Amino acid sequence: MTKIKETYICTNCGAESLQWKGQCPICKEWNCLEATTVKKVTKKTGSKLIKPSKAIALQDVSLDNHECFGCGLEALDKVLGNGFVPGSAILVGGEPGIGKSTLLLQLAGAVASGNYIINDVCINKQNPHIVLYASGEESLPQIKARAERLGVLHENLLALSTSRTQDIIDIVETQAPDLLIVDSIQTVSSDMAEGLPGNVSQVKACATELVEVCKKNNTALILVGHVTKEGDLAGPRLLEHLVDTVISLEGDRKQVFRLLRVLKNRFGPNQELLVFQMKQKGLSVVEDPSTFFLGARDSTLSGTAIVMAVDGQRPFAVEIQALVTKSYLSIPRRTGLGFDVNRLHLLLAVLEKRLRLNFGQVDIYAKVGGGMRLQEPGLDLALVAAIMSSFYDIPLPERAVFWGEVDLNGQIRPVSAHDIRFTQATKLGYSPIFCPLEEKSPFHVKTIAELQNKLFRK
Repeated sequence: MTKIKETYICTNCGAESLQWKGQCPICKEWNCLEATTVKKVTKKTGSKLIKPSKAIALQDVSLDNHECFGCGLEALDKVLGNGFVPGSAILVGGEPGIGKSTLLLQLAGAVASGNYIINDVCINKQNPHIVLYASGEESLPQIKARAERLGVLHENLLALSTSRTQDIIDIVETQAPDLLIVDSIQTVSSDMAEGLPGNVSQVKACATELVEVCKKNNTALILVGHVTKEGDLAGPRLLEHLVDTVISLEGDRKQVFRLLRVLKNRFGPNQELLVFQMKQKGLSVVEDPSTFFLGARDSTLSGTAIVMAVDGQRPFAVEIQALVTKSYLSIPRRTGLGFDVNRLHLLLAVLEKRLRLNFGQVDIYAKVGGGMRLQEPGLDLALVAAIMSSFYDIPLPERAVFWGEVDLNGQIRPVSAHDIRFTQATKLGYSPIFCPLEEKSPFHVKTIAELQNKLFRK
């Protein structure tokens, strides 16, 4: 039996309230409670009562049929921990057209056939598994056409085009696939909630039902989630708490590379990064991204510097470019791409104050090469070096590399993962290495004045 009841649900965190309030009592956001009509299921089903669950000793829990299986990409297996865990749930988010469906269909085909994709070559390394790809966005002919283009068609790869969660649940309960992919959670609806697909109550109900049925049947679950215009996962915050792993696929659709970031992981390392390259037959892992973003760099030009950046635990070299040119405007222009432009304003103020450089009559443009976006403070030193190189029109040493945070006093402060950066820079043959004061760094610099003396005053 069901009872219809009106409640208020927070669009930010999914919290419920019996009456409307100006502020959510859980996440403290304002004007985010929306009236929603939901169906409450009673404990009685006909004349029978649902039996209560019984707790058992943790040491008596059986681990049979609970072995992990690979996802078809060794690099992604390491990022996830040990591949797919039966009964686990993974949430994959990303902008429209970034390649979420393409990547997941590649993984579905690899798991169904038991193949691993290594250097674009399929190698059989594990037993085949049953995979169900359920889509609320595409028809079956569309899914098959994309699977043929990717070369992943297999008898163990099942497909379903539906917008009802009950259709998906029925197949999971009857056929018990090893992996279920739902593309996407915002396009399916549940009979247990009111409203159109994609609203807070529907997303909450659908995700809860799918996770529950997959845990009972030891089925690994992948949910595809839409993102907002700010780049955050759409829907209630409950989604991120409900799943075991949250993955974000980022990048510019005009670029050939994609970045896969692990934002949450209960089974493996957190804040990890994978670099994919878009090719004719889908996404391919860039095995060594340490110099992938440098491209055809000309080190004889002024205004370019190399920063050894770290995302998660993966170091890679990125080019920082700067252009200082005479301004014909009453207010000189300052433009930054690939990083927070406020960082550029701050560093220019420090250079003017501490080094007595006059930027009042020049326009300054700076960007991160290769279409990358960096948010870490370690790029400060490379950005300062690139600006001074363009200002003096003197190129930096050909194999020089930089990292370090610049404070408001012009001092160079240490940043995280120094040993990882130093080891990678040494391995790639970069020299000299300009970084904060550390025992292993023979080219350390304490202030931007010392950096200026070493590079431009000889």
